[in-house]
Formats: sequence, structure tokens, C-alpha cells
Amino acid sequence: MSSPGHSGAAILLVDDLPENLLALEAILSGLGHELVRAGSGPEALKELLRRDIALILLDVQMPGMDGFETAAQIKARERTQDVPIVFLTAIDGERHQAFRGYAAGAVDFLFKPFDPWVLRAKVEVFLELFRQRRELATRTDELAAARAALSRDDLPARAHAALQAARAACEAAEAGEDSKILAAALETLQEVEALTEALGVRRPG
Repeated sequence: MSSPGHSGAAILLVDDLPENLLALEAILSGLGHELVRAGSGPEALKELLRRDIALILLDVQMPGMDGFETAAQIKARERTQDVPIVFLTAIDGERHQAFRGYAAGAVDFLFKPFDPWVLRAKVEVFLELFRQRRELATRTDELAAARAALSRDDLPARAHAALQAARAACEAAEAGEDSKILAAALETLQEVEALTEALGVRRPG
């Protein structure tokens, strides 16, 4: 299921009971994020291969591969090892299960029946952290690209060529006695000279 107008941050809901998935969707549908269903551990692992997931809400008690086993496999994959997992369980009488959940890689543990508003608040916090991490990754990539461009071996040659072209434009404009073109060419020359100086590009002798 996908919420209309979702923001692009997908939440994976994992539970073997359809009624539980419906309840989670009812609680989270108003947040405006994409909600992805999985009815088992193996199905959840397949969904994680198909798309990027920002947060996983994972039921502990499932037949076959339970929540702990599913979490262990998620954390074992490089692609998904950093995806936060919130365990949902009805085992309220066995609090030691929470320790097992954190050991499996969970970032939080909620016992059923949980407060819908508490769940919504926690989900919003994790999705905001996801947004911040994604933005930081984008800025890091942009910075790396800028550094790569500045460190190119052919940058001095390109800067020198631009400087030569600007000078040639000035000479042509001066010869044509066109004051407007000459003024524009001189301005371009000054900008290129300032750029080469800022980049520390030495002019070939």
C-alpha cells in the first residue's frame, strides 16, 4: 500500500496477521509516507531488495522466520544494515525479550497494545533522522564532486585556454572599434583572471 502524496520515505510494516497490518496502516496513513506491507520475514527481505526503506516496524511473533531472525538477516546485509528497526510484540510478560531485540539490532521496542500517538511520534522521529541522513549524504556527494573538479589535472590548461580566449575576444573587439563588445570582453577577461587567481592556477610562461 502507498499513501497518496507520500514524501518518498517508505515504512516497511511486517506482521503475519492482516488485521495487525491494517491497524498499523490506520495509525500511520495520516503521516503522508509510503507504507509497504510484508506478511512474513522472507517477504520483508524481498521488499528490502526492491526499494529503499527508511524504517521497519517488525512483529516479533511470526511463524517460520520470527522477528529476531528477520532482523539478524537485515543487519547482515550491507545495503540494509543501517535501516532502523522497531520491534512490536505482545509478549508483555517477558521483558527479557527486549534485550534480545536490541541485541538483534532494534532501535526501539514497543509492547502491544501500544498507544497509537506514541507510535506515530516515534515513527516521525526516525523518519526525520532518515531525512537528515539523506540530506547529509547529498551534501557530501556534492562536496566530493566539487573537490574532484578542482583537483582535475587539466584544470590549469582549461583555465589558461579560457584566459587566452577572453584576451582574443578583447583584441577582436578593440580592432572592430565596438565599444559595447569591448566592454563586455574586458569584463569577461577580468572575471576569468579573477577565477584563475582564486584557483591558484599559474599562467604558463
